[in-house]
Amino acid sequence: MNSRLDDLKEYPFQRLNRLLTDIEAPSKNERIMLSLGEPKHAPPPFIHDLLAKSGHLLSGYPGTRGEEKLRESICSWLSRRFHITEGKLDPAQHVLPVSGSREAIFSFIQAAVDCSCHGPARVVMPNPFYQIYEGAAIMAGATPYFLNSIEENDWQPQLDKVPEHIWRETQLLILCSPDNPVGSVIPAEIYTRVLSLADRYDFIVAADECYSELYRDESTPPVGLLQVATEQERNDFERCIVFHSLSKRSSLPGLRSGFVAGDSKIIDAYFKYRTYHGCVPNRLTQAISTAAWDDDEHVVQNRAVYRDKFTAVIDILQPVLKLNQPAAGFYLWPETPINEEEFSRRLFLNEHVVTLPGTYLARDTLDGNPGKNRIRIALVAEQQECIEAAKRIREFVTEKM
Repeated sequence: MNSRLDDLKEYPFQRLNRLLTDIEAPSKNERIMLSLGEPKHAPPPFIHDLLAKSGHLLSGYPGTRGEEKLRESICSWLSRRFHITEGKLDPAQHVLPVSGSREAIFSFIQAAVDCSCHGPARVVMPNPFYQIYEGAAIMAGATPYFLNSIEENDWQPQLDKVPEHIWRETQLLILCSPDNPVGSVIPAEIYTRVLSLADRYDFIVAADECYSELYRDESTPPVGLLQVATEQERNDFERCIVFHSLSKRSSLPGLRSGFVAGDSKIIDAYFKYRTYHGCVPNRLTQAISTAAWDDDEHVVQNRAVYRDKFTAVIDILQPVLKLNQPAAGFYLWPETPINEEEFSRRLFLNEHVVTLPGTYLARDTLDGNPGKNRIRIALVAEQQECIEAAKRIREFVTEKM
């Protein structure tokens, strides 16, 4: 087997299972899962009609480029959402449908890294982070370099702390906005600076934007990388790649549908990879995806539900835990009064609530581990279940610690 497999870290949820193994949680409380970022909201109603009448689409293999109608739908959505001039995005050149952002990110990083170049290959990524970034970099033969996201820096990537020799070795910079798990949003000026660095040191900028539609302030949607590229008159979105998904936006995690968009030269090379990779959404999934990207109203309603949950849960937890009000996403990232693993373990033991220790999503660096004494709380369940979980956490902190 590939020896690089030995370098992969244990995945966070396997670590969590080990942490909670053999703990007998109180049977009087139903288990509440706040650890996994799996949306539990009902999907938009029109999905059920499409499923009922479109089964015939499963009778053929999907083409690697995806259905033209879906690619047109994606380009239209990107244009209206990120204020990109209609027609600037070419469905034949700038977009590829994929089987969810996880699959795409993992494969894209391996396609993008070139280990034949002289010297080490670096993939720079946020810390804490979605673990797929690191795993794919390792499997590609690259060395990860971590940008700590900390409160003192407004949870933004600390670009000034990256040594010049690291930038010279960098082939790919991964950003996540809105961020998982912090919920911070990268402003346009940082994207502008990042693109300047990419031009200077010759690397690709890949933005994971799968939480871009779950923002608190309806009047201030997060800016996107392609939006900034357009404002800079990068007519072919040079060096820019973005990942989007319907899992969070439309509460369709089981559909496994998303897309990659950006620089046509990079997309063309990645398309060649995918002709071998063979991981294309089936035609039924693509029909459902087209309908979902065409409709924005259900997304507005979805945001409103998350907004109400955040307000209710933060009101309960803020008196007992230090936590930030995230600008977007569906996670909370509170500080814990004790070691994060011990907090998660004892919370499960006493209240049957499952949270994820912050260090399971982060790595040690010379400046410390930004996940230390933090947990991730995923507010993905229905509101009453989230409120019940928050009340149990409050009781645990105030009465059982």
